[in-house]
Amino acid sequence: MPGLLRGVARTAVVAGTATAVSNRVSRRQQGRWAAQQGYQTQPAEPPPAAAPPPAPAPAEGMESKLDQLKQLGELKEQGVLTEAEFEEQKRRILG
Repeated sequence: MPGLLRGVARTAVVAGTATAVSNRVSRRQQGRWAAQQGYQTQPAEPPPAAAPPPAPAPAEGMESKLDQLKQLGELKEQGVLTEAEFEEQKRRILG
């Protein structure tokens, strides 16, 4: 049973990361297309800001906070989060 749960958890993390990356790429591409169209007609609006991950529950343990910080670090390395977004989420977790 623990192996099954570990596999399900790993799949959920991979799927969540893939979704986040896909959404980020889509937003960037829409921004580029809008910018190209904007040069032809009018100035383009900036793409919408990425929605930050939900804030952690107040009664979490240190291990959970460390796991969240590791995930944030991985998202930043993959280019999903900017430096500012990373710092903001880190402050929320460490609160």
